[in-house]
Amino acid sequence: MLFSPVLSLFSFLALTLFVSSSAISSHHHHNRPTVYLLRHGEKPADRDNHELNKDGYKRAECLRTVFGEDSPFDIGYILAPRVKKNGDHRRSFDTVHPLAKDLGLPVDTSCKRNHAKCVAKHIKRYDGEGDILVSWRHGRMAEIAERLGVEEPPEYPYHRFDLVWTIPYPYDKVTKVWSEECPGLDEKSNSSPLKIQV
Repeated sequence: MLFSPVLSLFSFLALTLFVSSSAISSHHHHNRPTVYLLRHGEKPADRDNHELNKDGYKRAECLRTVFGEDSPFDIGYILAPRVKKNGDHRRSFDTVHPLAKDLGLPVDTSCKRNHAKCVAKHIKRYDGEGDILVSWRHGRMAEIAERLGVEEPPEYPYHRFDLVWTIPYPYDKVTKVWSEECPGLDEKSNSSPLKIQV
């Protein structure tokens, strides 16, 4: 009988630890990150110029507000294509770099521009806090979505730079297409989201 209070306390602590760890595991499973997939900012007419143009840099500044600390979003991980030594493929990085600096986050550039499978793999392996923002070339966005599990992703219009695709876990649907509505860039008449089936 001398040991029963000790055993009871031990049993209580063991049960508490089990319940807590189960709750944490369940919480983590049911709160997988949402993916926000966007196109890089506006580009120059010169195809050999891989930088953003004036409007593209304005968009990069605008994203600091759209996805920043005072926004409804909680971005914890940012992906953009690998930038080549000669500067090729840098637009997507430049589009999200100011935001990343504000949030104190690195921009993961470990995937090459045409490797959608790599992007999907990094998204699915992410187990940190917050949601995921992917800045990419519009021509590869549908493939990235498909690699995640979306069966029929929308087509990103060539003339638009403002649209964001929302892809929540389990990553089988683009549930929303919406405009960043950057002042001076995205006029209301030109920035209405595309209708998609959800």
